[in-house]
Order: sequence, then structure tokens, then C-alpha cells
Amino acid sequence: METIKLRNEYIKLGQVLKAAGFVESGVEAKEVIQNGLVSVNGKVDTRRGKKLYAGDIAEFNGEKVKIEN
Repeated sequence: METIKLRNEYIKLGQVLKAAGFVESGVEAKEVIQNGLVSVNGKVDTRRGKKLYAGDIAEFNGEKVKIEN
């Protein structure tokens, strides 16, 4: 499982996918999120602007990334 360190209080879901290298662009992130291919803490979330905080886990295509302080 990959980890992403927070610089601020939260990071948006689309930014997480790009930072983890799961997608190459914001447009691609938007598409996979809106198509229901991404889950946050085990539940599908279709909001690109969903705020993730320390302890949250995002999953896409069988790969996970954990958000840390």
C-alpha cells in the first residue's frame, strides 16, 4: 500500500489519484471517479472533490493508497 503525506488538512480525491500515479491527468481522474471505479474507505465515491484526511484509504484498480499526516 502506497502512502501520501498531507501538506494541508486534507487532499481531494482527484489529487490523490494523480499523486499516487493511478492516473495521468485530472481529466482521467474525473472519468474513473465518475464511473464508480474508485472507493474511499471501502465505499464507492463518485465525487472528485471528496476531501480525504489522515487515515483515509482510497482504492482504484486493486491498488490502495493511505493518507497520512
